[in-house]
Amino acid sequence: MSNQSNLNNNQLSARLFALPVSKWSDKEAAGKSEAELLLYRSNLLGSDLTVTNFGGGNTSAKITETDPLTGEDAKVLWIKGSGGDIGSMKLDGFATLYLDKLLGLEKLYQGAEFEDEMVSYLPHCVFNNNARAASIDTPLHGYLPFEHIDHVHPDALIALAASSGGQKITEEIWAGKIGWLPWKRPGFELGMQLREFQRENPDSKGVILAGHGIICWADTAKNCYELTIKLITDAVEYLNKLLCEGPAFGGQIAGHKEPEARAAIAVSLMPKIRGLMGGGHNKIGHFSDTPEILEFVSSSEFQRLAAIGTSCPDHFLRTKIAPLTLDEKCLDDMDYLEKKVREYREGYKAYYKRCSEPKDPAIRDANPVVILIPGIGCITFAADKTTARLASEFYANAINVMRGAEAIGRYIGLDEQEAFNIEYWALEEAKLQRMPKPKPLVGKIALITGGAGGIGSAAAARLMVEGACVFLVDRDFDVLMDVHAKFEKQFGPDIIRSAICDVTDEHQVQAAFDKCAKEFGGLDILVVNAGIASSAAIEDTTVELWRKNYDVLAEGYFLTCRAAFPLMKIQKNGSIIFIGSKNGVAAAKNASAYASAKAASLHLARCLALEGAEFGIRVNSINPDAVIKGSKIWDGDWRMERAGAHGIDSGKELEEHYRSRSMLKRDVLPKDIAEAIYFLASDMSMKSTGNMINVDAGNALSFTR
Repeated sequence: MSNQSNLNNNQLSARLFALPVSKWSDKEAAGKSEAELLLYRSNLLGSDLTVTNFGGGNTSAKITETDPLTGEDAKVLWIKGSGGDIGSMKLDGFATLYLDKLLGLEKLYQGAEFEDEMVSYLPHCVFNNNARAASIDTPLHGYLPFEHIDHVHPDALIALAASSGGQKITEEIWAGKIGWLPWKRPGFELGMQLREFQRENPDSKGVILAGHGIICWADTAKNCYELTIKLITDAVEYLNKLLCEGPAFGGQIAGHKEPEARAAIAVSLMPKIRGLMGGGHNKIGHFSDTPEILEFVSSSEFQRLAAIGTSCPDHFLRTKIAPLTLDEKCLDDMDYLEKKVREYREGYKAYYKRCSEPKDPAIRDANPVVILIPGIGCITFAADKTTARLASEFYANAINVMRGAEAIGRYIGLDEQEAFNIEYWALEEAKLQRMPKPKPLVGKIALITGGAGGIGSAAAARLMVEGACVFLVDRDFDVLMDVHAKFEKQFGPDIIRSAICDVTDEHQVQAAFDKCAKEFGGLDILVVNAGIASSAAIEDTTVELWRKNYDVLAEGYFLTCRAAFPLMKIQKNGSIIFIGSKNGVAAAKNASAYASAKAASLHLARCLALEGAEFGIRVNSINPDAVIKGSKIWDGDWRMERAGAHGIDSGKELEEHYRSRSMLKRDVLPKDIAEAIYFLASDMSMKSTGNMINVDAGNALSFTR
């Protein structure tokens, strides 16, 4: 470790593999059935990122069950079903197959060239009418003669599997107890190879699958779990000794910018890249500048290794054949960025043309998923935020693999043709076709001002239900945090972000939009909703009250739109939705400041509809009336003030007053405004701009003319 003194603790921790820790509890395991022990083991393994990544790996157990057809005992293979995640799955996530029927399929197997057709036989082996589809890895588990089997993708073991020195080091670490098999796609052929290896090596405990991961076995659920942890620990300890000895990836040749500078570059760059991707599908971005990523993208071997691409199929399917790399000195040059994205697409199309055959699925999106910038970090784009985040995490796993693989030899990526065969595998295509149709707003990014209020939070929920990512801004910290927490629990943490923002402060407004761009990559929908209300006769209206209304309802609307326009222009589309008021078109007694400010905002919307049209930016308004329930505005003095203006003694009678005066005799609720917002945000209104929609239960005075 002669060079260790030249490395600081952050650099060392960035390059070392994390040691797994056994989390098995005999107390928790006590009393569980064999199936429940399999689930317990699977959840422990899958929730530990030192063991496997999200959705990666599979586990199995061969369990004696009562056959519902005969009442007799039957041996059943329980194995993680196709597309599941062992870290979060439940018992219904396992496929179950009669083991004897699965083993009997061998007589139908005609060789590797007929591999895929064997998958169609798996449903005929299903036990107890289980609807969960069996994984392509099923033969790997079924044909090995062991009760419990783990197949996982830990970075440290993939580093061995993806290195020219991996086979030698495998022998050195485990002295024959762990074998080595050359790369082979999962399926019946690999299942047969594993069975043959074990027959020839009866004392073996597992096999490193080149370019892929490890499969290991034991006689009990606990022993299988502990063996998996032990094998990963062995590899981690071996690799970490080497990684402490000197700079990884040939050392650093590019300096890291400060965190604030990296964030500012991401804010500027992500909307530009998103706008250049096109293809008719919106994408969500994710930015990561962890020490591991910064070490890699700033190293001397960065370009060589990035061009090789990823090795493990689990990584590759998330990150594409290779990343796009950018020169940090040219990020402000739109011509350069356009050229780089275009060249990537052309290169991907050439890759498809070289490798595809007539029977293969049609070419998919040719845009990059992973974008790497020296000194800055990694940007990923995908159809939704979760997929973009996972792509970043999987590429970080690939970096770890490269680091370990280079420490013991030369990193080896997937052969191009084999990579294509996996990406466009008929079985992968079938899995994609089984996925539900995307929701209408998937890939869309919405920012809502006044997001913690009744209308704002109702709009956020409506847009998220339809698949949008939502950025909430509000000046009320406590209420905003409560709303944010509620939405995280309801929709998950990926698609909701928030920021404290007073819309009358241009610096806070710009900071909020910058954060939205950094978190999601751009902006598609702006709901201009933050508002106040006041009621006073003209002689009682102070200059302060007048200006307060105009600051929020006119200048606040202006400031938010001014911040949104550059983001939407880059993307050449966008929908801005003003929350106006019935009082913006119909005069209101004792509300001149409020009503005239609302009128100003409605005319601003029409002006911006003219200005935004050439860039595909639509601007429309919604005019509610008397949205009392769930409204922060109506919880204050406004309720009593409006009651007084209408000659009503009690604020409690106000709801009945507004309901009775409406033509439809109905209350107007936040969810009603949210429906109109969804309409204007979606493609249903793609040919509408400069319009007003009244959501007021009918009020002749506010009919637009």
